Amino acid sequence: MGSYFAIVTCRNSENEIENAIISLLKQTITPKYIIVVDDGSTDNTNRILQRLKSSNNRVYLISNPDLGYDIGRVVKNWNSAIGLARKQGLEKTDYHMISTDDTHYEASYAEKIMQKMDSDEKIAISSGNFDDNSYSTPHGAGRFVRNSFFEEFLDLYPEKMGYESVILQISLYNGFKNVVNDNARFSHTRPLGANHHFYEFGASMRTLGYDPLFVLGRFVQCFVTGRPMGRIGALQMLYHYLSYNPKQVGYDIMYDPEIRKAIRTRQRTRIMQILRLRNTNS
Repeated sequence: MGSYFAIVTCRNSENEIENAIISLLKQTITPKYIIVVDDGSTDNTNRILQRLKSSNNRVYLISNPDLGYDIGRVVKNWNSAIGLARKQGLEKTDYHMISTDDTHYEASYAEKIMQKMDSDEKIAISSGNFDDNSYSTPHGAGRFVRNSFFEEFLDLYPEKMGYESVILQISLYNGFKNVVNDNARFSHTRPLGANHHFYEFGASMRTLGYDPLFVLGRFVQCFVTGRPMGRIGALQMLYHYLSYNPKQVGYDIMYDPEIRKAIRTRQRTRIMQILRLRNTNS
């Protein structure tokens, strides 16, 4: 069976963070280590983390100063965790796992994910599921990433909006697969979008160059089914897609034309496949 380490980011999570970490420590296959990045908590989060760190040698802690809430720092914190593992020469693993301060996993979650990824080296990214709906794209929380793929094609996460999506696109572009394992289950204690109101869901579709028809289809699907973000979330996603003005520098810039073109081409191909299938069945 493969091995993995986990990255957990948090801020002001005193009511959730301990249970989130315990959920990882209780896995049937435990992570080799857990790197927690506390992004400037002003409550008791850091004290809880210091206690957990002192009682468990698998837990490593990065404590950032309080610079206020900024969702854009999440990806920087992921890279800080990866940098810490490399700098300290921590054990190399087959995968790394992205987790959050409000996610709980069934005990066999990691085992189920890695068992499937171990059996197919073309699976670059995989997650479990949190409800009974069918998803083709791995979720952000609970996501396992194959380190050999990551180190060859990325090395670090791009510190740009849409970082969760672009790694999936790079995987497909290079002939890998992304898989959702419905048998591996997790849950959130906070509703999806509670902090960011789906701003990045919509705006990053612009920075990544999503085809407008693809965006419209996703909106209709989310609005009609109410999954996974609810109807208000679907409206917020569409609003931010339509209203977003790309920046020239920094976190909010557009991705390279080559990446945007590849994403749009793949989406248009998928749209045509769906239309042909519907015509065949009608």
